[in-house]
Amino acid sequence: MTVGAKLPPAAICIGLVIAIALDTGVQILWKTASSHVDLASDFLTAFWQALCQPLFWAVAVMWCLQLFNWRKVLEKADLSFAQPITSLSYISVLILSAVLLHERITLTQILGVMLILTGVFFISRTDHETVVLSGPGEP
Repeated sequence: MTVGAKLPPAAICIGLVIAIALDTGVQILWKTASSHVDLASDFLTAFWQALCQPLFWAVAVMWCLQLFNWRKVLEKADLSFAQPITSLSYISVLILSAVLLHERITLTQILGVMLILTGVFFISRTDHETVVLSGPGEP
């Protein structure tokens, strides 16, 4: 795709935004939920504590939603286009970790964000539509 080329269809854009949001939610909820589990205890105790955490169930539901959303995205977009775009979730996780979990953002992380944004910019300028391949025995 060259400068001024067409934008991805709305369905791809919406699917990618949902993928980024779900991945961000999963990571933040996973961190929050796991902080309520005593990992120093034996495996069964830790496992039971995890099962009793509503946030772990929310994470499981979000993983399932991610699976179905990702399948729909990949029906319309190449993996080589879609996957790099979802790396924007690294940035949203970094920001929300700072805001919600009071984690510190370092200069190195800011430089990493700039690299991710640069990479996503260049990837977004490439072709994005999946070419349907014929299956075995099909022309």
